[in-house]
Amino acid sequence: MTNPTPAPGWYPAPHANNEQRYWDGAQWLESAPQVTALGEKKLNILALVSMIVAVVGFIFACIPGALIVGWILLPIAFVLSIVSLFLKGDKKWFGIVGLILSIVGTIVGVMVFIGVIATAADEAFGGSDTTVTAPSDQPSGDEGEQSSVPPTAEQGTRESPYPVGSEISTNDWTVVINSVNRDGNAVVSEANQFNSPAAAGTHYEIINYTVTYKGAESGYSAEVALAAVTSSGNVVNSYDSLVSLTDDMGLDELYAGGTLTGSAAFAIPDGETYTLRVRPGIIADEVFVQP
Repeated sequence: MTNPTPAPGWYPAPHANNEQRYWDGAQWLESAPQVTALGEKKLNILALVSMIVAVVGFIFACIPGALIVGWILLPIAFVLSIVSLFLKGDKKWFGIVGLILSIVGTIVGVMVFIGVIATAADEAFGGSDTTVTAPSDQPSGDEGEQSSVPPTAEQGTRESPYPVGSEISTNDWTVVINSVNRDGNAVVSEANQFNSPAAAGTHYEIINYTVTYKGAESGYSAEVALAAVTSSGNVVNSYDSLVSLTDDMGLDELYAGGTLTGSAAFAIPDGETYTLRVRPGIIADEVFVQP
């Protein structure tokens, strides 16, 4: 009859002068084996790193001056968070948080970038608030015309335009409509023999105006836009008709204090009234003037 194999535990070991050794059921060991607790998991380090990178990237994405740093960190956080979700380990929610922050941070960064570009464009092209100074000697006007203006209409709109001679200004430009010649057909015909006569049902009207540059560097007179808006709502531009005048408004480059005066011809439909839409700068507010 054989002796039964003892259960794992500490016993006097015959081969070691009966010193205490651990018997694992098959062999003698110097020490007991390490036992891992049931259900214990390792921390998902990559998920934690992705969340930290995403948080830092999100913060930088909200700062206009450090936006580029955020745009570098957020894609890295996005990739790390995706990879961490496929790894074993505890705290995978770190990776989910990192994934969400990297996506939201990218959206915020794009919005901040658009805001920076819009601000820079506004400063570059003189998109500041437009101010208008009406001529002090402007007569009160026909009472019948005044009564047709809605009492709530804002000055400078189509419903309540400024009078001819008003100074329309931004930080960069000042524009003044000097005069309106209703009989523009004769002027166009005399200016150049190659000018085409007005199309049937229309006639030319000549608008003379002055632009003055006030910006820090230089600007081109073409930045100032002028158009006629008819009573039926159609927009008429001077370039709609190929007409050359003796005093055409040029495309000159002007420095601070530079002034240019010229004229433009508009083909206005017969029987319609119109207002002049003046835009003193590429992205400046438009102002309407009654010719």
